[in-house]
Amino acid sequence: MPDTPAPPPVILGDEPGSFPHGVLAERHPAIIRQVRDAFPYDRAVHRALDALLESCVKGVIEPLPADAHDGERWRDWGLDAYAGRSWFDVPWLWSESYFYRRLLDAVGYFGTGVWQGIDPFRPFKLAELDAPETDEELAVLDTLETRPADERARALLHGSLWGNRADLGFRLSDAEAEQRDAAPGLVADDSEALWSLLPAPDRGAGTGDESAAAPTRTVCLIADNAGRELIPDLLLAAHLLAHGRAGRVVLQVKPYPYYVSDATPADVVDALRKLTRAPGAAAGYGRRLWEAMADGRLTVRAHPFSAGPLPYAELPDDLRAEFAAAAVTIVKGDLNYRRLVGDRRWPPTTPFAEVTAYFPGPVAALRTLKSEVITGLSARTEAALVAAEVQRWRTGGTHALVQVRP
Repeated sequence: MPDTPAPPPVILGDEPGSFPHGVLAERHPAIIRQVRDAFPYDRAVHRALDALLESCVKGVIEPLPADAHDGERWRDWGLDAYAGRSWFDVPWLWSESYFYRRLLDAVGYFGTGVWQGIDPFRPFKLAELDAPETDEELAVLDTLETRPADERARALLHGSLWGNRADLGFRLSDAEAEQRDAAPGLVADDSEALWSLLPAPDRGAGTGDESAAAPTRTVCLIADNAGRELIPDLLLAAHLLAHGRAGRVVLQVKPYPYYVSDATPADVVDALRKLTRAPGAAAGYGRRLWEAMADGRLTVRAHPFSAGPLPYAELPDDLRAEFAAAAVTIVKGDLNYRRLVGDRRWPPTTPFAEVTAYFPGPVAALRTLKSEVITGLSARTEAALVAAEVQRWRTGGTHALVQVRP
């Protein structure tokens, strides 16, 4: 038997002109400047933000303050090995994650002053949640209500998939993202395999209560962004619960602000309020989700590992046990995909099932492509993309995928 080829090295940000280098050299400084202007921060915060900006562009990774509440955790995650090195010379995934942790330090999020617990990205999240486009998308639910359940399921799945286009951090480095056509197509589509893991109840059973058909079936949904993406994720969860495809949904979010627009528990509440206050069918979804949270059918979990710099191959034991017990874990978004398959430049035809074989249970990825990492393409699809000379198909948010490993 031939040896299994060694995986490619993890992605660094040290290559000028590369997408990762651009994130570290351009996107992160832009985020610092935007956060600086979003609040009436005092001079101490301004000095800390200026120091972080200087460090990101010209300096090296510095350790956390000695009294950091999570200092030991970050040391376990590799801080001792990377401190003193350039941000560009360590794994890109680690560097990005640590940037956001240091940004929270700079604005006093973990401190004892007036800015303690204040999400520096909240103004951007709320502006997106209250945008006219969000209301227009919710209004579509009124027409969807008249469609058959299977058609609604497909529409809500694709809403969750393409909702990732609203990613705020992505838009900071791509001003034209909002003007593009919505969905030119999928590069992989295992939707039917996903539905086969979550079969609808037998309507002939005569229970009269579809939601009781799968009382023990748990779906874990690892969320990505807040705002206009989190709402379709919640709508999908509501559909799974209402139509018996799941008896319980566990929504995994970030324990603190992360990657500009990643969802936290507070963002979940904001999204639910948006739904319950909306007109038409959206309000019904909101009320059902609110009730589901109250009775435990919808659970929000904010595990520290969710905001960690490591791939899911290094899951802690408690999360591994949760995912092993789930009917399926749905992994949303580009960053979570990188953590799922490993942040490496795999050959695009590398089987998705092969690189996710370690995952403790069935797993599905819903992802709009915004970084270079990709697996699971057919040779035909890859060749078609190359032949068509599709520009930036890996990073431009113009393509998406649904991939499943049962």
